[in-house]
Amino acid sequence: MARYTGPKTKIARKFGDPIYGPDKYFERKNFPPGMHGQNKKRRKSSEYGVQLKEKQKAKYTYGVLEKQFANLFGKAQRSKGVTGEVLLQLLESRLDNLVYRLGIAPTRAAARQLVSHKHITVDADVVNIASYIVKPGQIISVREKSKSLVVVSSALDSANHSKYPWIEWDNDNRSGKYLNIPERTEIPENIKEQLIVELYSK
Repeated sequence: MARYTGPKTKIARKFGDPIYGPDKYFERKNFPPGMHGQNKKRRKSSEYGVQLKEKQKAKYTYGVLEKQFANLFGKAQRSKGVTGEVLLQLLESRLDNLVYRLGIAPTRAAARQLVSHKHITVDADVVNIASYIVKPGQIISVREKSKSLVVVSSALDSANHSKYPWIEWDNDNRSGKYLNIPERTEIPENIKEQLIVELYSK
């Protein structure tokens, strides 16, 4: 699939979960989209359908394309540990996701744009690849000339920098450190990763 740029509430309603963050429209209509809305009788999904839906949900949540997702799954399979958990940990370690988690950008899409426009550095080097996998100990910063960007300053002003225990924010330097790979229990996303593993195991 190409990167989704359409109505986000519609996708959130499809999955029955506000995957793009707080959404007042989703709260009003938290049932699947369609002309019959919540009154439409929907057929029970097959096992494959449930598994596919969970994979699509993960892809939309993290803004990852099909090939990228398959590559990450393959990497997770080859790694030590539980495949589903490792997959989510790899997704959490992406540069665009960490820029979002640090509060530098209000959404993952905005974080991806900041990275691709060369506003972000990793260990003082400019990195413009959103899928770059950050390693524990590395420091993510806003470039000096980009610190005055409105999107950055407004996001940082409203961010809760102590929200995630695996990252540490230095407000003076506008930088954050990736302390450690998060445990599955620390990752807040409502994704049933075992269903994704079962789907790829078919």
